[in-house]
Amino acid sequence: MRLKHFILLSVFLITILFVRCKDEDIVPEEDNSEEEIGFTIPTYDDDYSSIASWSNRNEWNLANVHDPSVAFYNGYYYMYCTDASYGNEHEGHGHFQGKRSTDLVNWEWVGGPFYDPPTWIADSLNAIRSRMGLDAIPANEIQYGFWAPVVRRVNVEGQDILRMYYSVVVDNYIKTGKPNTPENFDGSWTERAFIGMCESTNPAEAQWIDKGFVTTSSSDRGLDYSRSSLSDWNAYFYYNAIDPTYIVTPEGKHYLIYGSWHSGFALLQVDPVTGKPLTTLGEPYANSASELTSRYGVRIGTRTASSRWQGSEAPEIIYKDGYYYLFMAYDALDIPYNTRVVRSTNIEGPYYDINGKNFTNGEGDCYPIVTHPYKFNLSHGWVGLAHCGIFQKEDTGEWFYVSQGRLPPNVNGNPYSNALMMGHVRRIVWCPASSDEPDNLWPIALPERYAAVPDYGTITKDSLVGTWEHITLKYSYGQQNQASALTLNEDGTMSGTLTGSWSYDEDKKQLKLGNVIVCVEREVDWEASPRRVTFVYAGTDKNLNATYWGKMKR
Repeated sequence: MRLKHFILLSVFLITILFVRCKDEDIVPEEDNSEEEIGFTIPTYDDDYSSIASWSNRNEWNLANVHDPSVAFYNGYYYMYCTDASYGNEHEGHGHFQGKRSTDLVNWEWVGGPFYDPPTWIADSLNAIRSRMGLDAIPANEIQYGFWAPVVRRVNVEGQDILRMYYSVVVDNYIKTGKPNTPENFDGSWTERAFIGMCESTNPAEAQWIDKGFVTTSSSDRGLDYSRSSLSDWNAYFYYNAIDPTYIVTPEGKHYLIYGSWHSGFALLQVDPVTGKPLTTLGEPYANSASELTSRYGVRIGTRTASSRWQGSEAPEIIYKDGYYYLFMAYDALDIPYNTRVVRSTNIEGPYYDINGKNFTNGEGDCYPIVTHPYKFNLSHGWVGLAHCGIFQKEDTGEWFYVSQGRLPPNVNGNPYSNALMMGHVRRIVWCPASSDEPDNLWPIALPERYAAVPDYGTITKDSLVGTWEHITLKYSYGQQNQASALTLNEDGTMSGTLTGSWSYDEDKKQLKLGNVIVCVEREVDWEASPRRVTFVYAGTDKNLNATYWGKMKR
């Protein structure tokens, strides 16, 4: 009798523990502290204005990140960014300064490749100007901008190195060489940008060797650099030499893809050893697009074929399972910024979106939406969420998305809060294009940032029952998509912002909401106070022209 009572009591206690875990749902090890399970949820504030000064840079973690690129080297993930910071605290402290991390959560500041503009830029600029019949611009009068590096680990003649391509923009008028201000407008476009390259085997101590010129902005309009007015956006340059991305194909060929806003993205093959173009570029101007692109790169994509000033930039390319995935940023960077992706079986294209729209031919806006301005309840949300880097985690092969996220204007009463740029590292999930195409997978970023949540085991169907914050990420220029309540009921029905039925494939971690399949993961609820682990989902459908994001309320 005592044994029977003991068994019944044990079953009762186990049942209570199971129910408690189901109610609290996300973390079976609920009785363990974070330290005991080797996991600490980040506590740093997204509003980092109080530590924005240069003297506090070792406290920044992911603060002051803009246009990031990440590569793994010698035990660390190294991140380098556009030369920008809140309050311009970076000025005078070098260019493309970076961060490094071992876990993708905690980042420490590291120095960048150089402090002064490389002398080859002024030399190259003025050599081109001379051949165009223009006066040289004195080196001390050149207005520089340092933008959008891309960094990759490559093997050169048996040695692993970090190779960085970087952008330097010259912001002087072509005709007179005067700085770009409205009062100096001289009826011409502003000068060109350059892409250079540097390499390092010791990024921890910021030791880089600059390799100089790679390419420059180029025009199909010969020497006609005239601009009718400041409201004329019919750009002189066909290719804008900024925003490089870099890839080594499975066959071992090396390519640079670059360009923004003007006529589209260029594909330029480079030498694996030198990192410089295989072709002879010649003069950065020609009398036709075909003459120009035969030297400066074939155009592999454009948002609108007929536009010389389109809102697409920041190409980023990866290769996975037979496809080249080309990510890009749409629209202005302060608030509207959002991310799209297209793909091709050939590095040269054509690239298609999820509906078969031809991006190489410029057939219009492409889907799916990878990120977009958004807002969960009880939070300010995020805007300006694009210009991404895509990389793999070294030990797991998981794919990650990294970009800046900007706070909306007037957060915490700060009229300049939109200039706060926090680095966002997010896992990518690979989602079916539709329920009829389960193996046609497309990359979508998760709605919550990565925090290295441990694997607590199987996510069960029962654990998904309850109320969620659901966001339909649809294209809405300059607007945050906001969350609405969604309830997944025990009987397999949905109520709230979505209705109909739901089901769940436990093995694939795929939740079907009506006809849309989303992928379920554990992540941290960054908007909760205190932050805690929760379930999140992300997914799309080829007929939706939108993305589903959600997190479970607790």
